[in-house]
Amino acid sequence: MKVTVKNISLTFSAGCVGGLMNMLAVWLSGLAGLTQALGVKIAPQLTAPWLYNRLTWGGLWGLMFLWSMRRLSYPVRGLLYCLAPSLVQLFVVFPFQAHKGVLGLQLGYLTPVVVLIFNAVWGLAAGAWLQLTMAE
Repeated sequence: MKVTVKNISLTFSAGCVGGLMNMLAVWLSGLAGLTQALGVKIAPQLTAPWLYNRLTWGGLWGLMFLWSMRRLSYPVRGLLYCLAPSLVQLFVVFPFQAHKGVLGLQLGYLTPVVVLIFNAVWGLAAGAWLQLTMAE
């Protein structure tokens, strides 16, 4: 994909769509008690700052779609690209910002799996949005 203002805008907005879907998945899972049933203490409140954070970072991570991988569909790329924010969450955010240990294990032993699943939601949603809005 060529780096143009249009493509930057489309990939950022796709990342925002992915961020919105990720946020809804995390929030609804916490609200429904799914994460607690898995022994993971992730059940955020739906607040404007939390939403803003997910949309902004989702958009920034969406810029990864500018990397050319023409042989893979956008949703498949999204699944690959979701590994980057997952690694940052597990090895930077949880241990150094949230003080929940490496991999966020203080939140529960399945935290890494839950993080990967929620970020896969981001990747699939962002990739599907790009698939709908772009023609390569």
